[in-house]
Amino acid sequence: MDKIVLAGGNPLQGRLRISGAKNAVLAILCATILLREEIVLENVPDISDVQVMSGIINSLGAATVWEEPEVLRVKPPASAAEAEAPYHMVKKLRASNLLLGPMLTRFGDVRVSLPGGCNIGVRPMDLHFKGLAGLGATLLLDHGSVRGRTDGRLTGARIYLDFPSVGATENIMMAASLAEGQTLIENVAKEPEVVDLANFLNAMGARVRGAGTDVIKIDGVTELKGGGRYAIIPDRIEAGTFMVAAAATGGDVTVENVIPLHLEPLSAKLREAGAVVREEGDSLRVSVDNPLRSIDVKTMPYPGFPTDMQSQVMALLTTVPGTSVIVENIFENRFMIADELKRMGGRIKVEGRMAVIEGVPGLYGAQVKATDLRAGAALLVAGLMAAGETEIGNAHFIDRGYHRLEEKLISLGARVWRNT
Repeated sequence: MDKIVLAGGNPLQGRLRISGAKNAVLAILCATILLREEIVLENVPDISDVQVMSGIINSLGAATVWEEPEVLRVKPPASAAEAEAPYHMVKKLRASNLLLGPMLTRFGDVRVSLPGGCNIGVRPMDLHFKGLAGLGATLLLDHGSVRGRTDGRLTGARIYLDFPSVGATENIMMAASLAEGQTLIENVAKEPEVVDLANFLNAMGARVRGAGTDVIKIDGVTELKGGGRYAIIPDRIEAGTFMVAAAATGGDVTVENVIPLHLEPLSAKLREAGAVVREEGDSLRVSVDNPLRSIDVKTMPYPGFPTDMQSQVMALLTTVPGTSVIVENIFENRFMIADELKRMGGRIKVEGRMAVIEGVPGLYGAQVKATDLRAGAALLVAGLMAAGETEIGNAHFIDRGYHRLEEKLISLGARVWRNT
């Protein structure tokens, strides 16, 4: 199995361009099932999650072709001949649950295997089912799959989400775009990736309003044409990972091709810790002039602090003097990274959804393993900080979300390579 090796101790210096958002492009690839014409997607990261999702929609009758680096042409399926998402592919990717809404509203009779992905906690499908059933679908769990049927066209409805789930918001929004009448979704997720999906749907002929607020209204249309080109937003989590790595190594890094507003929750915490974060148009520059300070972090739905940055910040805080506290309010298994950081000399005590980090003078290299995508990113940060070499196993987790990772790190002065 691939391993990433880092020789730590070098402050990161330089500039790098951030790739397109993984979580936005996965949802938009699912949404292409709704289209009648092909679409060209720009700013698409060539990462393993995108490769898997492309394979899944291809198995449903679509055709995806890389026209050039980060440009993907998608021809949507012409019919419902293959309206079943295969288990051997779906099990690799949690975002495959986003196939259910578009497949139901487009094909009317579908089967989707229950999805896989990172083991970071319980992410039930009940909100997805509740919303789609509210639109008139019949859903059954059958031997590890979800079987969905509609009696004709879905019908608009008023739906309240008990929790602002990103996946449920996106699934219902996609299904409602072709439903008859108006759908009102309340207590929705406000994440930038939800807004990007809504913008994509509107560019294809949908009528979605309110994305980014508490309520989304969708007036159903009879078809989404497609055609043209659409650029995916930048990945705020990739940008955030490099920002944290810059602060952790005492470096000076500018991340380009970002939307600073999307990163404000992280930027605010880095400033609170003593880092210097400067906004320069569509770039953010992170540097450290003085010793960092301990901070407290609570993960929350957007615009709160993102759960996908919690592990990386934990790595940063391991060498910050004093006591820092992290409260994880989204996924209960996000603290699996703590044991790996302790192997590198970190002092972390986990009690339920709270982690207490006592800063140590420094980390040392060790053999560790990624337990999920963002834990892998945290170990990259830790390895860049540590004395000696750090060998990170399960590198396939990291490949799920970071485009040209080694190339970007090396461009900033890191010493990193692969072992097989």
